[in-house]
Amino acid sequence: MERVTKLASEKPVVIFSKSSCCMSHTIKTLFYDFGVNPALHELDEISRGREIEQTLSRLGCNPSVPAVFIGGEFVGGANEVMSLHLNRSLIPMLRRVGALWV
Repeated sequence: MERVTKLASEKPVVIFSKSSCCMSHTIKTLFYDFGVNPALHELDEISRGREIEQTLSRLGCNPSVPAVFIGGEFVGGANEVMSLHLNRSLIPMLRRVGALWV
């Protein structure tokens, strides 16, 4: 848990994903399109990725990827991020943590 908490606080936006996951790709593209430069952790490409994935599952992320943290706080997966976007609360949240300036 400590490792996930530390990684999740390294930048305003942190995304845990897998390089082969289409929903992870969609969420990363959404943030890139906003001009946000998130910290990315591709769990299928890093050591101890499986361990991190299990920790994310225990946090309540189901499926375990993508898992998005904004301002060090767990926001959720693709469904939660898209819901925030559709109800227009994602951009203000990104501005609040300094991930978006416009």
